[in-house]
Parts: sequence; structure tokens; C-alpha cells
Amino acid sequence: MKKAAKFYLGMDVSKLWVDIAVQCVIKQSKQPMVTERFDNTTAGMKIMGKWLKKQQVSFDDNSMLVIENTGVYHRLVWEYCSTEGLPLYIGNATHIKWSFGIARGKNDKIDSQRLCSYALKNADELKTTPVLNPVFLKLKDMMTARSRLLAQKNSMKVYLGELKLTNSKETQLIMEQVHKAALEGIVESIKIVEKQIHQMIQQDEAIRNNYELLISVPGIGHLTAVYIICCTNNFICKITGKELASYAGVAPFGNKSGTSIKGRDKVHKMANKDLKKLLHMGAISAITHYPEFKDYYERKVKEGKHAQSVINAVRSKIALRAVAVINNQEKYVDNYKKAA
Repeated sequence: MKKAAKFYLGMDVSKLWVDIAVQCVIKQSKQPMVTERFDNTTAGMKIMGKWLKKQQVSFDDNSMLVIENTGVYHRLVWEYCSTEGLPLYIGNATHIKWSFGIARGKNDKIDSQRLCSYALKNADELKTTPVLNPVFLKLKDMMTARSRLLAQKNSMKVYLGELKLTNSKETQLIMEQVHKAALEGIVESIKIVEKQIHQMIQQDEAIRNNYELLISVPGIGHLTAVYIICCTNNFICKITGKELASYAGVAPFGNKSGTSIKGRDKVHKMANKDLKKLLHMGAISAITHYPEFKDYYERKVKEGKHAQSVINAVRSKIALRAVAVINNQEKYVDNYKKAA
């Protein structure tokens, strides 16, 4: 009976607790769905594990737990599943929400039940999320810390610049002295974080290998390479170049339907804006310093293409080549330069 049973689990994760729903399917016959709440703590995970075993949930390929990506709050669940061998799928919250269609009412218990139904409905398409890599997680936290510190530094500088327009020289000097220690402290913190990032890259062989492959691609520097590694979970899920370009918001999509809608191809507004900015800076650098991209840009502009559209094409090319060097496990070869 156990061999014929499949278990589909949905979990709504919040800061303080998790609500989990379990549905067992035996010989294509759905059993009643059961739900329970546990604390979102290490102790809570252990109690949840005992409850799951009481429900006879199998910790193997016959089970699938679906949760939404919450950023930080789901980490204990991810760690527990990685340790205990329970297959886990961490999905995009917006994608999962849209899959529900028109949904009325909402609370933690209902959300867990909807996620459970989502797991059952899409079981054949869901890909198990890779086991949690502690080094990767620390690297991601360091990149987030760097971004926050940089934002604080820029915000403080903008504030002082605005005050300069109205303050007297004496008052402005006082304000700059007041903020001097804070600015110097943030700069020093950024240096420490960047040093930690370099050390973490060297600690993990898989991350170091992919990092060196990425920086060989024209337009991809240190920060862009690390950010791509963080966004793709170090390419464990084997994404395609089109998927990375789409995620970054640089892949154009068609906008035509019948005879009434004849829009031009354009990128979608739903994207990782930070990655898009990094790819944009990389594209500008590639057009400036690499003959292949410079000639491509000048040729397309002469053909009548809008400059921004050509730059976006270069951004897309960089994303495609980033995935290509990872999939081939070979550094980028500049065939354009060879031919010249």
C-alpha cells in the first residue's frame, strides 16, 4: 500500500510559523487533506518531522513539498528538507498565485491547502530544488549586505548634496563633519564585505569554477558574475540562456494577436532590475572595448535600429553566452578576434 501511495504537501511559510497541508493519493484515489501548524524554528521543524512520519509521509521521490520563495523565512524549511531528504520545490510566489485563477478568501491554512493542490496538479512538471549549499547562502547574504550598504552610502551623499543647495557654507561644513564618520564606516564595511565575497568564492570549488568561466565572457565583471551565480543557485538547475535573459528582462517577446493587435516585440516589465542594470553596464563596456560588439552596434544603428534596442540585444547576447560557457564548461573564446 505504501509503494502505491503518493504524498503532496503544501506549506505557507511566515516569520513565526508554518502551516502545512498533506494529501495522500493511493492508486489514483485522493485521501482527505490534513493540515497542521508548527513554529518556524529548528525545534518546530523537528516536531513537524514527527508529525509527517505519523501521517506516513515517505521522505523519497514519492513525495513533493511546495513552498513559495519568501527570501529569508523559508531557509529553515529548506535546510530541514535537505537534511532529511524530503523533495522540495521553492516556487515563484507570483507564478503560483496566478495559477490559482480567481481566488476568494485568504488565510495561512487556505494558502497551504492551495499550495498542496498546486503540488498535486503540477507534480509532473515540478523540478526538485537542489540541496541547500551553506557557502552559496552566505555568498548571497554578503551580496545583499553589499547592496544595502551601497544604497545607504549613496542615500547619504545625495542628502548632503541637496542640503548644499540651500545651506550656508558654515552649516554645510557641520553637516558634512557629522556624516563623515558614518560614511567612512560604511565604506570600510563595504571593503570587509567584498573581501569576504572573494574568500567565499575560493572556498567552494564549484562556485570558483563557474565564477572564472563567467568573467571570461565580454561584459561580465566580478560583481555581475557573483550576482548571476546567486540568482541561478550556481546554475544547479541547468537553466537555458533564454531563461536567464527573460529573468533579467532583456529577452524580447512578441505582441501580436489576429488583425487587431500588431505591436512590436518588447521586453517584459517583470524582471530582476538589479541584474538588468549590471547587464546594461556590461553591454556598454563590451561595446566600448570589444570590436565584435562595437561593430555589431554600429552596423545595427546604421541599419536604422534604435540605439537602446541594439544595447538590449547586446545585453541578451551576454546572458546567452554566460549560460553557454557554464553548460560547455569552457572559457569564452573570441572567434571574432581570431577571424580578424
